[in-house]
Amino acid sequence: MKHIRNFCIIAHIDHGKSTLADRLIQSCGGVTQREFHDQMLDSMDIERERGITIKSNTVTLNYTAKDGEAYQLNLIDTPGHVDFSHEVRRSLMACEGALMVVDASQGVEAQTVANLYLALEYDLELLPVINKIDLPAADVDRVRGEIDEDLGLDPFVAIPVSAKTGQGIEDVLEGIVTNLPAPQGDPKAPLKALVFDAFFDKYRGVILQCRVMEGTLKPKDDIHFMHADRDFTVDELGYNQFKLVPKKELTAGEVGYIVAGVKTVQDIEIGDTITLADRPANEPIPGYQPARQVVFSSVYPMSTDEYQDLTKALEKLSINDAALTFEKDSSAALGFGYRCGFLGLLHLDVVQERLQREFDIGLVISAPSVQYKIKLKDGTTQDVDNPTYWPDPSTIDSVSEPYIKAQILIPEEYVGPVMELCREHRSESQTMNYLSAGRLEVTSEMPLGEVLFDFYGKLKMITRGYGSFDYVPIEYRKTDIVKVDILVNKEPVDALAYLVHRDKSRARAMHYCEQLAEAIPRHQFKIPIQGAIGGTVIARTTIAPYRKDVTAKLYGGDVSRKKKLLEKQKKGKAKMKQFGSVNIPQKAFISVLRTDKD
Repeated sequence: MKHIRNFCIIAHIDHGKSTLADRLIQSCGGVTQREFHDQMLDSMDIERERGITIKSNTVTLNYTAKDGEAYQLNLIDTPGHVDFSHEVRRSLMACEGALMVVDASQGVEAQTVANLYLALEYDLELLPVINKIDLPAADVDRVRGEIDEDLGLDPFVAIPVSAKTGQGIEDVLEGIVTNLPAPQGDPKAPLKALVFDAFFDKYRGVILQCRVMEGTLKPKDDIHFMHADRDFTVDELGYNQFKLVPKKELTAGEVGYIVAGVKTVQDIEIGDTITLADRPANEPIPGYQPARQVVFSSVYPMSTDEYQDLTKALEKLSINDAALTFEKDSSAALGFGYRCGFLGLLHLDVVQERLQREFDIGLVISAPSVQYKIKLKDGTTQDVDNPTYWPDPSTIDSVSEPYIKAQILIPEEYVGPVMELCREHRSESQTMNYLSAGRLEVTSEMPLGEVLFDFYGKLKMITRGYGSFDYVPIEYRKTDIVKVDILVNKEPVDALAYLVHRDKSRARAMHYCEQLAEAIPRHQFKIPIQGAIGGTVIARTTIAPYRKDVTAKLYGGDVSRKKKLLEKQKKGKAKMKQFGSVNIPQKAFISVLRTDKD
């Protein structure tokens, strides 16, 4: 056990975690040169294309240190984006140490600090690594100072490397075996194993990624999931070395995979504790937290014929993505679809792209919203994330919305515009903390719903890409949220209804009306497009009608004949408007829902 090291790599997004993992794998001979490709631990095409890690991945490496001792290194690569922090949490629970990667040019950023707090929460030993020292803008001394001041870690232990060129990789491997602790645990105690990830194999079902904390696990053992309360029998176990390598047992301190006849990820819970059915542990491993969805959106197929395909696609996706939730939904305009729960906007974006790419389904996605808590006048409460189920305003006593504590790291010269941006997004309190000369941290409490649409994009634009952003949910607070209906020819379009703070309702309603006016083709009659709160219209645009020249066949003669024909046309259009139905093309919904901005 003393020759085992379980560690993960944590960092702000785009600081080089996956590239560093690639170099470590190469140095340890984990793959042949012929098999090697960039982002080895990123299994999905979308991960490689976007250069981000979405799913945690693990690999067991064999390393012979300079002292001649052979070590087993279990590397767990983690996502950097805030939407996938639950993946980071589970990975940290499986480790004793972590490589804290910091970009030599950008320095410590918001998610670096957030990941530090997470690592300290799980009592991990941290080894700082300063990456990208080959860049012209690299300043190792400045970053050492930030590691000391902002993170409180020993700057002299920090290892300068270039994951791109391979410089300093050997020092990192030596640092891992020297500075990171070996796992603890009793192989003879009752079994406790943490399920920190899972993926689906169409031939063998769900393959579980596990870290054994206590005890020993062997094939044919009957196992019990303590949170899910399910029993299975182990068919196979072993190490993940880019291919599954079967072993006779997994003992305390080891990381490996388990095949146990689990059909879907819904049958178990990621983060659960496995124990033996005939010799169970007294209590599960502490720290288990189920993934919590914070963003909700309705997903409809472009064609009603694709509804069954969408159903099968969501079922298949949820096998690999336990954080995705969905339930049936319907719309008079768009037909049948699903109301889905996501961990954040990036998670929504990834799921949408995977549905379109892997299953070839055209989608219409409604405006994302958060979950509101409504207290009714009769004393009951409701949780609502869908405008369709918003109760009658006359029955509502109060509405509460989720708030977050946002952590924004920026250069000093951008403090004015950033503070203004926070105020525009209904920030309630702002504090500033100077981390170092010319660099400060802005802490702000604001509604989660205000961050959904364009906050991060605007922050990047204002700070020219130097601002970084991270957040944690804190609590629900009372607010003035209203439901805005969009009416086309005085008929409400349920798919376009949305929930918004009253102060921003008119601007968003005007945006919807203008987008629809551009996308809906002209008819023979005038079409009013309105945004309304209850019976009060707050925004309006009008689509002008086609005008047929009914006087074209007349030439010369009495002007009264022209007037008579125009009057007849006017009456006909009034009747058409009364009975005519407006055809809203699919592209109109797409133009509104995909370009939703304040």
